[in-house]
Amino acid sequence: MVRQFLTDVLWPPTDYLLIDTPPGTSDEHISLAETLQSKCLPGQLAGAVIVTTPQAVAISDVRKEVNFCRKVGVEVLGVVENMSGYVCECCGERANLFGKGGGEVMAGSFEVPFLGGVPVDRQWGVLVEEGEEAGVRGC
Repeated sequence: MVRQFLTDVLWPPTDYLLIDTPPGTSDEHISLAETLQSKCLPGQLAGAVIVTTPQAVAISDVRKEVNFCRKVGVEVLGVVENMSGYVCECCGERANLFGKGGGEVMAGSFEVPFLGGVPVDRQWGVLVEEGEEAGVRGC
């Protein structure tokens, strides 16, 4: 389906196309990499931004993704750490619910840029649960 989406859509001139894939190195990832490499003009496929969470189990999966990208010739542009702490709306204190710094350490070990961390946003959970924008109550 992704191949059809990339090849059969009459795309207008685009500066960027971001494709969000689930974690792993499945057949879909292989097919996506092959399709992009065969359909893109030289220099059009900028590379991959790898997203992880700070936990060791996530880092171990993401290491496989970085190795996969390198194996198929897709440049790793950098690493983003998602769920990188939680900042309390009331007091501004930061809590590292899922650990801290795993993405940055992994990026360093692969010698790719660490692009930053994205903290947990409680408002996102509220929106998902209620299906609409809701005010966030204090502590």
